[in-house]
Amino acid sequence: MQRSVEGTTGRRPCVPRILAAAVTAAALVVPPGSAAAATAPPGPAPAVTRAALDPALVAGRGAAVDYVEQEAENARTTGTVIGPDRSAYTLAGEASGRRAVRLLPGQYVEFTLPRATNALTVRYSIPDAPRGGGITAPLRVAVGRAPARTMTLTSQYAWLYNQYPFTNDPDADLLHPDWWITECSCVPAATTPTPVVAKPFRPHHFYDEQRMLLGRTHRAGEVVRLTAPTGTAAAWTVIDLLDAHLVAPPRVVPRAVNVLAFGADPTGRRESAGAFDRAVAHARRVDRPLYLPPGVFQVNRHVIVDDVTIVGAGSWYTVVKGREVALDTPAPDGSRHTGVGFYGRDAADGGSRHVHLSGFAIEGEVRERVDTDQVNAIGGALNHSTVDGLYLHHTKVGMWFDGPMTGLRVTDTVIADQIADGLNFHTGVTHSSVTNSVVRNSGDDALAMWSEGTANASNTFAYNTVQSPVLANGIALYGGADLTVAHNLVADPVREGSAIQIGSRFGAEPFAGRIRITGNTTVRAGTYDLNWNIGLGAIWFYALDRSIDADIQVTGDAYLDSTYNAIMLVSDWPVKDSVRIDNVRFHDIRVDGTGTSVVSARTAGGASFADVDARNVGAVGVNNCGSFHFTPAGSEFGLTDLGGNDGGWLAPWLLPNTITCDDRPPVVPPPPPTTW
Repeated sequence: MQRSVEGTTGRRPCVPRILAAAVTAAALVVPPGSAAAATAPPGPAPAVTRAALDPALVAGRGAAVDYVEQEAENARTTGTVIGPDRSAYTLAGEASGRRAVRLLPGQYVEFTLPRATNALTVRYSIPDAPRGGGITAPLRVAVGRAPARTMTLTSQYAWLYNQYPFTNDPDADLLHPDWWITECSCVPAATTPTPVVAKPFRPHHFYDEQRMLLGRTHRAGEVVRLTAPTGTAAAWTVIDLLDAHLVAPPRVVPRAVNVLAFGADPTGRRESAGAFDRAVAHARRVDRPLYLPPGVFQVNRHVIVDDVTIVGAGSWYTVVKGREVALDTPAPDGSRHTGVGFYGRDAADGGSRHVHLSGFAIEGEVRERVDTDQVNAIGGALNHSTVDGLYLHHTKVGMWFDGPMTGLRVTDTVIADQIADGLNFHTGVTHSSVTNSVVRNSGDDALAMWSEGTANASNTFAYNTVQSPVLANGIALYGGADLTVAHNLVADPVREGSAIQIGSRFGAEPFAGRIRITGNTTVRAGTYDLNWNIGLGAIWFYALDRSIDADIQVTGDAYLDSTYNAIMLVSDWPVKDSVRIDNVRFHDIRVDGTGTSVVSARTAGGASFADVDARNVGAVGVNNCGSFHFTPAGSEFGLTDLGGNDGGWLAPWLLPNTITCDDRPPVVPPPPPTTW
């Protein structure tokens, strides 16, 4: 694990090698009105990235989006660059690219616009209140010669502490003193003398993002200056990245039913849930779309949708916003709260059908994790339905679908700053997909398929971008049949997870049929697992509840700059002699940089490898522990070399099952990835 801190003060911080050519010195000062003044950009050339990488390294992977990303550490600043650091519970560790810029009051960071821009997204962090609950603080936003504006930052939706399911109280004692923790390598309640655990314990989930329409279109080359003003309530402001958008004008839907006609308040001052219910019912009755015009609509409970199309003016213009509301008595499903959300009917009641939601934002106010609460932006069961072009922010889960249900398509949607998952296909979801969408800063799996009780089948996650899931995995499959994960970009999982996990756990049905993991790119993945006290892999196969033995093929993936291993196959210690992982096939894989190994095997079973090329490997190519019996016949995990495996990582002496077990090999940080 990298724990170094690289600080840079002044106006020109260091940048990664792959971006060095994109950064220049400040523009020359020229007389106003001269030809040079009209054409020369007033700041350094922009360093455009995707998931903090040179875009050439991820071409064809991830979502095609309406913005360009710039990392603060590559910009000009009077602040301090923090990181790189891949440790959990650090500001740099949760930052995109594992670096960011810290501003003290009066300091700024400057970005040069790489293209015409009329809107910005800023990912940032500011301190919590001393006793929790968050603060607000201003950020001065100046673009070109336009008058500066103020963006109000908040930490009210950030800063969780302690053990799962976490707390907002930085002074809380251990939530589970009877759990083993790495900090003392003990069970505190069973240890004498009782260990003293520093408070706040395990702070995390530091970042949030804010969006701002600029009111006009600024040209490429104009400078965006973000300043932490003197007198701000924030002792420091960390800027992680800036997304520069070119947003289309508000959409108008002719012949649609308008929610305003039913009493909805676009100022957000009055509750509009009843007006939404009436408008939805009327739109169904007359078989027309329901239009949500520009405005902010306050909705503090679920809106039940079935056989209806709801269209907004665009997620930048139409915002459906609501508080989290405590219920007088828990609901039958165990919920203690309700909040803003569009929900299909329960699957037990037949679910909903032909629901189409597009072109608006849902803004919640969820600040704590209560797993029984239905306080998600989209929920229920939606059959033969579509979700397109939404922005989902500050709910518990962006979308949680409880099946059985079938035929859902989620496209072109952004899910940000969730307390738990980004999206979960839960229980019997079939023939459904998520494509061309972005999930950033989820508090659990960003995209998951969970076959609890009833198998998911024939689902696809494709061409999505996942950034900085704080806990768990970028993309996770928990059982199911005929599933596809293709052409996704997954970056910077923070703790206790991987970029991609194939897991037999959480009571999931077995894997069956064809499981295809194809053409994905991961970067800076493979986190440190606090429970096992070991490093994971960028892709992680985990047998816990049962063996994994479906037709699983991993083809065309690229694992870049993996913190520990590129590939890990593991079973938990109590079941290591009763479960296996067999017949996983890896083909046409590129591994560029591992802190430890290309393959770490901690299970019985076997896998085959063909055309797997690796370079910049930190330790032995294969760390083979098998089931930890260390038999004279070798490891219980066998590797089959099908040819074309370049880079020397799969040497003949490792085959078929040489024991090379090093439980915690030293980490050798690899160089930044480059074009193959």
